[in-house]
Amino acid sequence: MTLRIAMWSGPRNLSTALMYAFAARGDCAATDEPLYAAYLAATGLDHPMRAEVLAAQPQDPAQVVLTGPAPGGLPVWYQKHMVHHILPQTPLGWMAECRHAFLIRHPARVIASYVRKREAPTAQDLGFVQQAELFDRIAQRTGSAPPVIDSSTIRAQPEAALRALCTALGLDFTPRMLSWPAGPKPFDGVWAPHWYHAVHASTGFDAAEGPLPDLPPDYARLADAAMPAYQAVARHALTPSLL
Repeated sequence: MTLRIAMWSGPRNLSTALMYAFAARGDCAATDEPLYAAYLAATGLDHPMRAEVLAAQPQDPAQVVLTGPAPGGLPVWYQKHMVHHILPQTPLGWMAECRHAFLIRHPARVIASYVRKREAPTAQDLGFVQQAELFDRIAQRTGSAPPVIDSSTIRAQPEAALRALCTALGLDFTPRMLSWPAGPKPFDGVWAPHWYHAVHASTGFDAAEGPLPDLPPDYARLADAAMPAYQAVARHALTPSLL
């Protein structure tokens, strides 16, 4: 039986590093943003490497395979999803076969990281409102709040945070999740050359983050507008103690 984990975040949330951590377990296949091409095709947005993304994945979300056996026949299938890739026309029946979890990050940190790769993001690009809405939808359907982990907790206490997350997902923790080899991974999305420079240079999670970044006025207003949605999900976040 395959355990499918759907991890929901916005961009620049430590999502690729967390995907690498799960893939490092040895029992876990990883899929990187499988609905990205369908999202770009439907919205017409001009993202970096748009043509390459559209050529690499199905543009019809109904053709994206998210159920059945995990790639390679492994017992765990980790699916890294962006919340804003879910559109009104996206089929959602596959979600009933997943255990869902949410990865969050403070809006100021997200925006400061995002604008280094793509300027002038909108609220839609960042996904905070969509994340809160999807969190509520899954909680209502399942009758309980899905696990939430903040990227700052992972960076400050990686082992404790991953232990808590694994427990919440019904998985055993393994120390193999704390490190991975540097460089590209075979399961990276085709967009990795634009977005993944830092994580390709890494072999584990970075140290704890410092103070919140100072943002220019326009970006500060965008961060302020995202705070209510971020806080609505953050109040459910796991808070592991140091081991």
